[in-house]
Amino acid sequence: MNEKTKLVTAGRHPERFAGLVNTPIFRGSTILHGSMAEWEDKKKRRAADEPGATTYGRFGTPTHHALEEAVAELEGGYRSQVFPSGLAACTTALMSLLSAGDHVLLTDSAYSPTRGFLTRVLGRFGVETTIYDPTAGAGIEAQMRPNTRVVYVESPGSETFEVQDIPAIATVAHRHGAKVVMDNTWGTPLFFKPFEHGVDVSIQAATKYIVGHSDAMLGIVTCTQETWPLVKRTTQDLGQTAGPDDVYLALRGLRTMSVRLAQHWKSGVEVASWLETRPEVEKVLHPALPSHPGHALWKRDFKGASGLFAMVLRPASPAAVEAFIDSLQLFGIGVSWGGYESLIIPFNPSGDRTTAKWPYAGQALRLHIGLEDPADLIADLERGFAEMAAVESVAMRKRA
Repeated sequence: MNEKTKLVTAGRHPERFAGLVNTPIFRGSTILHGSMAEWEDKKKRRAADEPGATTYGRFGTPTHHALEEAVAELEGGYRSQVFPSGLAACTTALMSLLSAGDHVLLTDSAYSPTRGFLTRVLGRFGVETTIYDPTAGAGIEAQMRPNTRVVYVESPGSETFEVQDIPAIATVAHRHGAKVVMDNTWGTPLFFKPFEHGVDVSIQAATKYIVGHSDAMLGIVTCTQETWPLVKRTTQDLGQTAGPDDVYLALRGLRTMSVRLAQHWKSGVEVASWLETRPEVEKVLHPALPSHPGHALWKRDFKGASGLFAMVLRPASPAAVEAFIDSLQLFGIGVSWGGYESLIIPFNPSGDRTTAKWPYAGQALRLHIGLEDPADLIADLERGFAEMAAVESVAMRKRA
């Protein structure tokens, strides 16, 4: 079945809900049972891990189960679990697979709160983390230890957009008995199939492209059959649950994700290609561009690109960079991404990177290209560069 069709049909069961096209919002904690026989039957079904069998709202409602079923089918995994945020999904997945005395290999390009959780939280409980170069590929073999239990990947990398050789990493990890955990938010269930490339646990910050409208916080973890019981148990031990209204918004967003992503991909490449021609820009970091060092890997493993990428400006004064950003009318200044609106935010990874020095002196900017007309976005950026040049010109005259 085509992926676009799966997006429309996966997890939908109108026959269960009086023919309603969309699974309704089920808000509830207590679930009543009509008899002791029904109660005991439900408990047995839940103990047998039957999908959808629940005795309490914290374990999910039909709204939750519809989204979990759909994402598992789209990613090609065994089962999925919904969380209240992307970070909650990351942290619970890691806690499910790690114990005191274990060792983790973490890509240097990982989402910084994930790094912080491993080093600041799990580090206190005896889990050791080693940071590895995201471009290492099979070279991670040299850093594997007898107690390495998890190799954590994120491709492309957060902010810096390195593309990792996931199959090569997975081969090494599995040879040493470790599991591969991947943050697949950029690729989405449409553009990267984690389980076809050796991943054991895939994480989505559904806040981004699955929700797609910047109005809900949500995370999803999808597992293999082997890792599912561990993630499910830890999720319940920690009391993790997500609100049904946010889950409903994710279900709604999921149905149009292929249409939105096609435009994000097209517009993102168009804007990124234009930025490569600008004299103010030193480097554009977009995996779908042939100039990107990981382009061959992206082309081999990915089926598309999202609207998120970065650029590095040539060295300019802070005032000029501020003028550039402040003059933009169609790009909001804000964290997160994946919604219909375009965003821009400055970043500097040099303080966080440990395996490779950040090679650029100019200001780095992360852009999310939304669903506006790319010609309008380019015109907006062009005005920003003009404002930037004007500020630099004034500063040069003052220095003269």
